[in-house]
Amino acid sequence: MNYNEINSMLESLTEGVPYTMTNLANASALLNEKLEDINWVGFYTVKDGRLVLGPFQGKVACTIIPMGKGVCGTAAAQDKTQLVDNVHTFAGHIACDSASNSEIVVPMHRSGEVFGVLDIDSPVFSRFTEEDREGLEEFVRILEKHI
Repeated sequence: MNYNEINSMLESLTEGVPYTMTNLANASALLNEKLEDINWVGFYTVKDGRLVLGPFQGKVACTIIPMGKGVCGTAAAQDKTQLVDNVHTFAGHIACDSASNSEIVVPMHRSGEVFGVLDIDSPVFSRFTEEDREGLEEFVRILEKHI
């Protein structure tokens, strides 16, 4: 996976665009187009102390996730990327799509606080690697400048 190319494309898509939802929508479309072996990619944003579904690509999704629950809620509560090889063994996993077997979730920030998370699911066990973690964390750092 060429994250340098993806991240360069994100820079171009978001440069000069002051609209958070527009940038999140294009970011999810870009990842959906460029990443292989995924079945869902999108964002949850923090509202009223919980995660609320934002722009995404994929099947209908869970709309509200409590902080600290599931992979997304854990990533947001701990402010730490979660890379899960097998979601079925993750304590408290929330199964929005039974076809998902692995997941990576990267926290996003605004004004020093967790603003939301980037969530990517795959039907392939152990789909995500350290290369994905590093590339997607950089992707989020770029996006944070435009949200």
